[in-house]
Amino acid sequence: MRKRLERLYVIVALVMLSVTGCSMLNTTPGAPEPGTPSQPGNEPHAATTGPNKPGRIDSRPESEAEFDQMIARQDRVYRVIAPLIVKNAVLCKTSARPLLGFTAKNRHSFPAELRDAAATRLGKGDELRVVQVLEGSGAQRAGVQRGDALLSIADKRLPVGTQAETEAARLLAPLLKQTNEVDVQLLRNETPVSLKIALTTACAFTVDIGNAPHANAYSDGRRIMVTAGLLADLSDQELAVILAREIAHNVQLHANTMQMRATMTSIIDTLLPPKPDLSGFAGSAGLRKMDEKLDQEADRIAMYMLARAGVNPSLAIDTLERLARRYPVTVLNSYTALHPWTEDRKRQMMDTLAEIRKKQASKKSLVP
Repeated sequence: MRKRLERLYVIVALVMLSVTGCSMLNTTPGAPEPGTPSQPGNEPHAATTGPNKPGRIDSRPESEAEFDQMIARQDRVYRVIAPLIVKNAVLCKTSARPLLGFTAKNRHSFPAELRDAAATRLGKGDELRVVQVLEGSGAQRAGVQRGDALLSIADKRLPVGTQAETEAARLLAPLLKQTNEVDVQLLRNETPVSLKIALTTACAFTVDIGNAPHANAYSDGRRIMVTAGLLADLSDQELAVILAREIAHNVQLHANTMQMRATMTSIIDTLLPPKPDLSGFAGSAGLRKMDEKLDQEADRIAMYMLARAGVNPSLAIDTLERLARRYPVTVLNSYTALHPWTEDRKRQMMDTLAEIRKKQASKKSLVP
C-alpha cells in the first residue's frame, strides 16, 4: 500500500477528518503521544489491550526535523481549510458527508524513511492515535485531543498494526451512514475516557501537500493538492482562496469536463512521496489550461465559500492578481499557467463581490 506523506484525510472513506490549530506535537517525555507508531512487519490484529508503553527509538535528527516540518505544514492547511469545508457543506452538494471530525494515525501511516522519526515524536505502539481535530467539529466540542489513543468507536474495537487506518475506514464507513452521533472509547494519559461525538457534515475531499518547488494546485474531483512551493508563497488568507477555488473545481467536476481527471490524479500521486520524480514537470506535465468559463464558475463559487467561512471574498481578486504578477502565464507549471488571469475573470469577480455584499447587507442566504 502506497504511503502518503502529507495526506490530510478530509474524506468519509477514512472517517477521521481533521483540521486543527497550529499546535505542534508534544515531545515532552511522559506526555500523551500524538499519533501512535508500531513495529515494522507486524500484521494487523484486533486491539485487546490499552496502548503500548513508549519505547526507545533511534532516529536521525534530520529525519525528525523533516517530520516536524511535515506536521507543521499539515497543521497549517488543516487550520485554514476547516471553516471552508464545515461552513460550505450545502455548496458541496453530493460531496458533503458526515465525518467524525479528527484524523488518527500510527507509525505505519508515514513513509518508511520517516517512521523512526514518527516513533520518536509520537511514541512506540500499534494503535491509532488522534493527530488532528477539526475546528468547529463535534469531535472538538466533545473534547477529543491530540494524542488520544482510540480503543473503539460505536462499540467496534479498532484495528491496530500496519493497515490500521485502512481497516478502520472499512469498518466505520457504513456505520457513519446510519447515525448522527457515535460513542468513542479512548485512553488519555493511560486513563479511559468515554465520549459521545456528534458527526460533522462537511465537504469530503482529501487535501495533499505536493513535494515540489513549483507553485501550483491541482484537483481531480475527489482530491486537492497544493504544492510546497505555492504553500510557502501564500499567506493563510491567500491559501484559503486557493483551497476554496480547488474545492469549487471538484464540486463542479471540472477535471472531468476538461477530460483531465486521469492526468490530475497522476500528478497528485507523483508528488506525494518525500522525494518525487520531477522529470515530468519540465514541460506542462500533460495539462491544458483550464477553460475560462470553468475558471469563472470556480471563482464565483469560491467567493461565496470564502464569505460563508468568514473570509473577505475581495481577497480572491487580490490573491489571483498577485499570483498572476509573480508567476506569469509563461512560467511553466505555475498556477497562472493552469488558470490564466484575465480581465473578464476580474470583471465577473467584481460583479460577484457586489452580489455577495448586497446579500450580506440584506441578511440573505449566501448561496450562488
